[in-house]
Amino acid sequence: MKSSGAVGGPVNRRYSAKGGTSSVRGRGRLDLTSRRSARTMGASTPGKPGWSRGWDGTERSWAVVAMARSEGGAGSRTVLVTGATGLLGSHVAERLIARGDSVRALVRQGSRTEYLDSLGAEVVRGDLTDARDCDAATAGAAQVYHCAAKVGDWGTWPEFQRGCMDATRTLAESACRAGVARFLHISSTSAYGHPADRERPVDETEPLGQNVWFMDYYTRSKVDCERILWDVAERSGLPLTIIRPSWLYGERDRTTIPRFLREFGRRRVLVLGKGDNPLSAVYAGVVAEAAILAANDPGSRGEAYNITNQGPITQREFLDLIADALQVPRVQRHIPYRVAYGGGFLMEMQGRLLRRPHPPRVTRYGAWLLGRYLSYSTEKARTRLGWEPSIGYRESIERTIRWFLEQSADAH
Repeated sequence: MKSSGAVGGPVNRRYSAKGGTSSVRGRGRLDLTSRRSARTMGASTPGKPGWSRGWDGTERSWAVVAMARSEGGAGSRTVLVTGATGLLGSHVAERLIARGDSVRALVRQGSRTEYLDSLGAEVVRGDLTDARDCDAATAGAAQVYHCAAKVGDWGTWPEFQRGCMDATRTLAESACRAGVARFLHISSTSAYGHPADRERPVDETEPLGQNVWFMDYYTRSKVDCERILWDVAERSGLPLTIIRPSWLYGERDRTTIPRFLREFGRRRVLVLGKGDNPLSAVYAGVVAEAAILAANDPGSRGEAYNITNQGPITQREFLDLIADALQVPRVQRHIPYRVAYGGGFLMEMQGRLLRRPHPPRVTRYGAWLLGRYLSYSTEKARTRLGWEPSIGYRESIERTIRWFLEQSADAH
């Protein structure tokens, strides 16, 4: 693998309906003409049978959701969601059900599905790399929201190959055979690679796969997944739309927020550099809203959208909001960005040599997410889709921290 430049083949192309290939940018514009859970939503709100707390924090009854299904424009169509037991996928499933869609969730054997059961989702178990399982899951589905992927920046290349590229290709080919109306893929701004720090925001015309680091398997997998999907779209007519979120947080997060809580609890969080750099972090709920808008917009077939923030925020402001939500002192200590990045590299190399299954405390990617002077434009989604974040940083961070603290209290 190259340590810089584009990776994973010819990803930076723009295809046309005539089959030609023009100059390529990361925008990826493509012009081409179980079982049903027996549980009810009441399972998630103890003491109030038949009620649940919705995505917006309000309580609603199962009857309200049933009414939305009968009266909403989406009707009773079946929509497949992968990764629905994870952070973003669960938010997508929640909002789809709230708007009246019937959600089918393809999950791994052994995955916990209590939350999906409480929503009334249809849960089917299978393997995303098994064509028969994917064919069964996509059969009769109007849309596919592909949110599943190997989570985090730590792991072996075979793990990323199977969990990202192999799974994505198999599902996309099944979706083509099923004739779905839209295939919405959750990618990442990491598909752009690591552009140099600058003031101008990165938009969807930016080339993909820039400056991919040595042993940067996470970034490489995001580039390769997009390459696979644009190729399937060109070859087989997959009705593709791509969402590129940045660093995600929210309820049911298994990576970012748990690590933050642990580090804040041990007073080990540091501000990288001055802390005045723009931070690209976004609540999973507003990304789910954008994904649903894009999947249902006829003009978004063959388009990619950055969904990366809820308004301007700096690294220090974001850390302050987390500290305030936890009711702990704000972070005062600083460390130079280059020291954190270099330390992350050394810790990664040590971890890989020793074949440790868990990531080190600091990684290059984590340092880069916090300390980079780089932002991503969401103007395309705002102007073309009419997307606007429905919730600000303070409220969404408080909601997220409150959920984790409640989960921790229940566990004890």
